[in-house]
Amino acid sequence: MAFSVSFSSSLLIILCFFFTSSLLLCNAIPAHHHRFANHNYRDALTKSILFFEGQRSGKLPSNQRLTWRRDSGLSDGSAMHVDLVGGYYDAGDNVKFGFPMAFTTTMLSWSVIEFGGLMKGELQNAKEAIRWATDYLLKATAHPDTIYVQVGDANKDHACWERPEDMDTPRSVYKIDKSSPGSDVAAETAAALAAASLVFRRTDPSYSKLLVRRAIRVFEFADKYRGAYSNGLKPYVCPFYCSYSGYQDELLWGAAWLHKATKNPTFLNYIQVNGQTLGADESDNTFGWDNKHVGARILLSKAFLVQKVQSLHDYKGGLLFKMSDSNMQYVTSTSFLLLTYAKYLTSAHKVVTCGGTTVTPKKLRTIAKKQVDYLLGDNPMKMSYMVGYGVRYPKRIHHRGSSLPSVAAHPSKIQCSSGFNIMNSQSPNPNILVGAVVGGPDEHDRFPDERSDYEQSEPATYTNSPLVGALAYLAHSFGQL
Repeated sequence: MAFSVSFSSSLLIILCFFFTSSLLLCNAIPAHHHRFANHNYRDALTKSILFFEGQRSGKLPSNQRLTWRRDSGLSDGSAMHVDLVGGYYDAGDNVKFGFPMAFTTTMLSWSVIEFGGLMKGELQNAKEAIRWATDYLLKATAHPDTIYVQVGDANKDHACWERPEDMDTPRSVYKIDKSSPGSDVAAETAAALAAASLVFRRTDPSYSKLLVRRAIRVFEFADKYRGAYSNGLKPYVCPFYCSYSGYQDELLWGAAWLHKATKNPTFLNYIQVNGQTLGADESDNTFGWDNKHVGARILLSKAFLVQKVQSLHDYKGGLLFKMSDSNMQYVTSTSFLLLTYAKYLTSAHKVVTCGGTTVTPKKLRTIAKKQVDYLLGDNPMKMSYMVGYGVRYPKRIHHRGSSLPSVAAHPSKIQCSSGFNIMNSQSPNPNILVGAVVGGPDEHDRFPDERSDYEQSEPATYTNSPLVGALAYLAHSFGQL
């Protein structure tokens, strides 16, 4: 589980230079009608997707590329007589948290929807990463009006430092239902299923239809039985993935994805009727696994800017990129939103004016590139914050499977507490979790590369998922794909 650390100060200066207000309520106006790259964005793209194989739970496939990982969690769900084998571990622990897993799935899908056409050989790998998640989410939503939202007791899991292959902590199963609702995690799950249905629409239409049917059912449950999932499940999901921003943003986000996936006017009407009460005009300053308002506005802006849906006029703009108290997950999500919004503006032949400043798609792309370049090594530490990319990258990431010897190297079980000897050591991780993006530097651009420092040294799936799309765009724009 990755907690927030401060955003890098040099990046903050770059962003604040362009955007001076906390919310860009922008007026879209018509626009007037290969360079050299410091980085190998194609290599970074390949690695950003490969990372997800290191986070897999369940029975691993024969084509598993990160071979130091083995099968794990093969009895998940048995405590409640359901099959919950599969899915992803969220970060450096061995818990399957449904809320960030669903958001990861939505963002991986959005990356493919917007930029998959540029991914060439990596498109299939990206789709496999999505399907590993959606297969699990289908299991978790198999029973109507019930979603299994977590496998594993986080407190007991965090008291051990052991490989997922050795897990002996309780694989407790937690769910939401009519009596203990969770509109946030349910609506995010609906968004994930709806977004993924678009990814598979052409290549696997029957799977796509299954996903969208389930998305509709799950969204209806989220909307009908309203409440935050961390109310009923607080001892188990907090402080790890508490729903701090409430569930209104997820209902708007879920409806936006269902509108995009189904074109059903019911969802457009839902957004029009409920948009304001669900916080469509809130001046949020982050976009991540907890708060989706900014992402929903960008997603809906396409319908107005490109598809000319006049009823979505309120969503023509509204971006905030003034980051504080945040970490690399906001760098990646912001970069993706900038590039996506730039794409929509370009399609609509528009620019935006904000506080007297004209912001062109090119300017948005320039900012996004600088954020990604910072992550890949253009920073005061001259360090790539993606494991395995570049000559200098984090060697002691906060990740159990990466830090402990693999099953191949050490076949016998490593007990719960004995792993802490390695966790507290200065030795580099023996297994390279290729493509993992860590929390990143502190507000002074410092990064100690200490395994115990989970704030700076822990990777997470929801950090990588939007980066996939950004890297695909950059690799293509510099002629690397």
